[in-house]
Amino acid sequence: MKVVFPYLAQIHQIPHTLPIAMEMARGGGVEVHLAASTEGHLAYMRQLAAAAYPGVPVTFKRLYLPWAVHAVADAGGWTIRPKKLTLLLNLSYLRSFNAIVVPERTSLFLRRFDMGRTRLVWTGHGGGDRASGYTDNVGQFDFVLLPGEKLATRHKAAGNIRDGHYGIGGYAKFDLVGRLAAGRKPLFDNGRPTVVYNPHFWPSLSSWHLVGFEVLDFFANQSDYNLVFAPHMRVFDPPTAKKYEPFRRYMDLPHMRIDLGSAASTDMTYTGGADIYLGDVSSQIAEFTLRPRPLVFLDPRRTAWRDDPNYRSWQLGIVAETVAELPEALKRARETHREFRQLQADYFAETFDVDPTVPSAPRGAKAILDYLRTQA
Repeated sequence: MKVVFPYLAQIHQIPHTLPIAMEMARGGGVEVHLAASTEGHLAYMRQLAAAAYPGVPVTFKRLYLPWAVHAVADAGGWTIRPKKLTLLLNLSYLRSFNAIVVPERTSLFLRRFDMGRTRLVWTGHGGGDRASGYTDNVGQFDFVLLPGEKLATRHKAAGNIRDGHYGIGGYAKFDLVGRLAAGRKPLFDNGRPTVVYNPHFWPSLSSWHLVGFEVLDFFANQSDYNLVFAPHMRVFDPPTAKKYEPFRRYMDLPHMRIDLGSAASTDMTYTGGADIYLGDVSSQIAEFTLRPRPLVFLDPRRTAWRDDPNYRSWQLGIVAETVAELPEALKRARETHREFRQLQADYFAETFDVDPTVPSAPRGAKAILDYLRTQA
């Protein structure tokens, strides 16, 4: 059996499925390829594989694109390549596999072509509540791997999944994070609590586009907290030197760290190391609740969120509508965290079907392979 894991988007999607690929290969009897169109992606995959899964036999494949495409992309500083063009020009390669396992939905473009008996498997790449994670095109995949009951329940209600064509495999990213996190140093060494500000990339939902610099100015001019500004990688992709220029006034401050899109913003370095989460609608909120801690949500649009399932995570902490409310919101979040601790733990358990003593990736690999064997 042959299975390929292609990565078309930014590198933040790689930690979600690479552990599944590695466990699939380690189990034997399956030829596993990890594929991408840029050397940067391949280098990051090799780095993670060597650090967390040394010696596991996988093939790293650079997907074909004409040199002119790479030249234009490199000149523009792009971190990814045209997704549909990449799929089209690698069609023969991709349909040589029993399955194509992806964390995104652009790959449904392949449905326009004869894929023979090649199955399309979707894992998603997060456990958030936004409606965009539950769109009906999920139902176009042959098999869907989900992290827990929360997502399964919503997808069933939307008619996106059916028995025999989905599985629950926990959250493979946690396996990788656990292997990488050993020996990490604290984010700061000044004894202050650290806040991670992690706004989403969609302008219609993100707090960044309305009040982001106000938030940074607030933290720059106070002495109670450290701040890591680690927005979703797509906010500033690619994170060029020019994009860092407006942030220079913060970067020399010893209690602030600005990261517009390094690997550390993908592997839970910040969400794992922070004491308080500040954000809006990112699925990293769910990852943060791996270890319950205070949550603060910025809502400059004054959203009617209380009975909206797309904002369910906002029930787990304090909501502030203005930056002026932040000092009190942060204080309340810390003082009242006991009231939210169990809510966060319950939310985590619904979102991620994980056992701290049992890795998720082998479960995910087994669920996918069990399905594929029924299709042989």
